[in-house]
Order: sequence, then C-alpha cells, then structure tokens
Amino acid sequence: MMIGRREGALMRNSNTAHSLRKSRIAIAIAIGIFLGCVFAFFFPHGMFFSISQFRSRHLSNSISKVVSKPCESSERLNMLKSEFAAASDKNLELRKQVKELTEKLRLAEQGKDQAEKQVVVLGEQHKAGPFGTVKGLRTNPTVIPDDSVNPRLTEILEKVAVQREIIVALANSNVREMLEVWFNSIKKVGIPNYLVVALDDSIANLCESNDVPVYKRDPDEGIDSVGKRGGNHEVSGLKFRILREFLQLGYSVLLSDVDIVYLQNPFNYLYRDSDVESMTDGHNNATAYGYDDVFDEPAMGWARYAHTMRIWVFNSGFFYIRPTIPSIELLDRVANRLSHEKAWDQAVFNEELFFPSRPGYDGLHASRRTMDFYLFMNSKVLFKIIRKDANLSKLKPVIIHVNYHPDKLPRMKAIVEFYVNGHQDALKPFPDGSDW
Repeated sequence: MMIGRREGALMRNSNTAHSLRKSRIAIAIAIGIFLGCVFAFFFPHGMFFSISQFRSRHLSNSISKVVSKPCESSERLNMLKSEFAAASDKNLELRKQVKELTEKLRLAEQGKDQAEKQVVVLGEQHKAGPFGTVKGLRTNPTVIPDDSVNPRLTEILEKVAVQREIIVALANSNVREMLEVWFNSIKKVGIPNYLVVALDDSIANLCESNDVPVYKRDPDEGIDSVGKRGGNHEVSGLKFRILREFLQLGYSVLLSDVDIVYLQNPFNYLYRDSDVESMTDGHNNATAYGYDDVFDEPAMGWARYAHTMRIWVFNSGFFYIRPTIPSIELLDRVANRLSHEKAWDQAVFNEELFFPSRPGYDGLHASRRTMDFYLFMNSKVLFKIIRKDANLSKLKPVIIHVNYHPDKLPRMKAIVEFYVNGHQDALKPFPDGSDW
C-alpha cells in the first residue's frame, strides 16, 4: 500500500514538472514574440540598417556644416571689408586730427623753446646793481626758421637776403609808376637785398624785365582778389598776412610802401634791439618821441589838470620787424582784426603795439623803437620844415616817405631831382599840404 502510494505520488510529480516546463517554454515564446513586435515597431528596416542610417545622417549633417562654412566665410569677409573701410575712413580722420595737433604742438614747442632761450639769456638770478646801472632785456630771441612754410620763397630769400635781412614791398598795377621810382632809387643807392611781392602778372613782368627781385605768390582767392584790385589801404592791410611767412622762415624784414624814395642804405642805420623799429608820423621831438599832454577840465576845480602821455603813431608803411614770437603775434593780431573789422591798418597796428593789458584784454609784450625822424623822414617834415631851412636842407635823409600827400608820384620825382640830381628848386612848387 505504501509502495503504491509512492508511485502514485511520483507520477503526479512527474506530470506536474512536465506541465511546468511547457508553461516556461510558452512564456519564453510569448516574450520572444513581444520583443519581436517591439523591435519591429521601432526598427521597421532592421536594426543594423537604422544604425547605418544614423551614421549616414550624422555624416550628412557634418558635410552640410562643412559646405555651409564657405557661405558663412563669404558673408564674414564682406562684413570685415565693410568694417575695414569704415576703419580706414576713421583712420584718415584721426590722421588729420593728429596732423593738426602736431602742428599745434610744434608751435607750442617753438614757444617753449623761446621761453627756454629767454631763461638762457637771463641766466642766473642776480642782485640789483648800484643805482643807475640796472638795465632790463629788450631784445627777444629769434624763432627757429621753418623752411617747410614756403620752400619756394625760402629759395628766393637765400639768394637775395643779406645776413637774413631784406626790404619787402607789395605792389599791384595801381602803383606801377611809383614802384619804378621806388626800385630805381634802391638801385641807385646800391642796396642788393630787396624784393617785390607782385600781386598781379603785370608787376611780375615789370620786375623781371628790369632785373628786380620778385616773388609771385601762389594763387590764393581771398588774398588775390584784394591784391589785384585793391587800393593803397587794402594792399597795406594785406601785407601783415604775407609778412608772417618771411618771419617764420627766420628773416628780418624792412617793410616798405612804394611811395618811398631811398637815398641811403637803411640797414646801416638800424639798431636791431627791438621787435619793431618804425618810422614815425611825428614832425618834431615831442610828437615823434612822446610828450606829457595836459588836459584841462575847469569844472573839476583843484583837479582840473589831468596829465596824459601822447605820441604820434608809428607809420605802418615803413618798419623793421624781427622774426620773434611777439612780432609774429603782432602780425596775427592785426591781420585778424582787419579781417573782422572795418578799420585802418595803421590805427590797428599802433593799438596792438601800444595799448596796455587791462581787464578782458592782454596787451602785446613787444619791444619797440622809434626811428630818427630826420633820417627816416615823412613828407610833412620835408615839405613843411626841411626845405625851408637852409641848414636842415643840407641833411641827407636815409629815406623819404611821401605819406602825408596824395600827389605822391610828382613829389617822389621832385625828391629825386632835389637830393640825387641836385636841382635846388625842385621842391619849391609844392604846397606844404594838399589841396584837399
């Protein structure tokens, strides 16, 4: 009974194990089918094909990026070109600004150099000497010559000037006949260092045909319009701008109007101790060199008398000017005012030379000297005083400037006759003054 039971149990266990194996196989098959469906869904073309496709797409994207780079490079290049062009324009503008700043710096350095030279001239500090022995400095140092200002004029001056000094006159066709008397008197004396600044072609041709040193300026519309058509006063105002170049080049200039007759070499009579050395419109010691003029105002009672210092003006038609910073500043001031004001150049010239510093105005620190009015003579002195005095008429002036009379040419010719050709009656027909 016991054996039968055991065999029955073993058979039942065998059947159960067999059933269990069948169930496991069924489950494995079911899982395989399920995984097959999943792969089929996600990889319809096969797993290896998808991997290759992925690689292919990745390669394609890489190629497209590589191909797109030239396009991007072309756009970038165009952008860089545009930026380069803008930078070039900016660079050009900066170069102009740098050039302007460099010029200002050069002028500042030039001024600094003059200040340093002044210090050198001054030297060490000194105690004041005994009473009556102390003298201040009057002569400013000259500027450093700058040939780049006008190379063509530099070449002319190197040939004509003597010891860096020269007589300069401006002329246009309006003063042609007076100019001929002017340069013929210079030739007669034997003065070699003179130059005519021709303001038109007619004067340039006249000078060349008479072996007169001449300088024809480069075209300048603003200046040329005045130079070619202007009268005496317009041309007189123009000279301050033109003279600046001579001073920048380091030359001292004896500026001369053309209504002047030369009887001696003026360079033998200059002191050269001041920035400006000028002839005077004065006619005696007081008017030429200054005097105390008392102003009377009775209403002030005890204080009715007020003392004033007076001097007759320097003549802006004949003066010697040295190439110094104050001299150039003088020319700049006068030229600037004449370009903005309707004023007489001689009045402006004297105002800038003599007016002191005051609130709102800095006076010009230029030294000045008045020429001997008997040697550098104006026509008032000649016709009102000299020709009537037997002793004074024997005096031979250096130059005579016909500045007080409008009939300039006949009086110039009469002066030549009297002083050069010895005709004692040549000056008699003329009145002291003018008829109007």
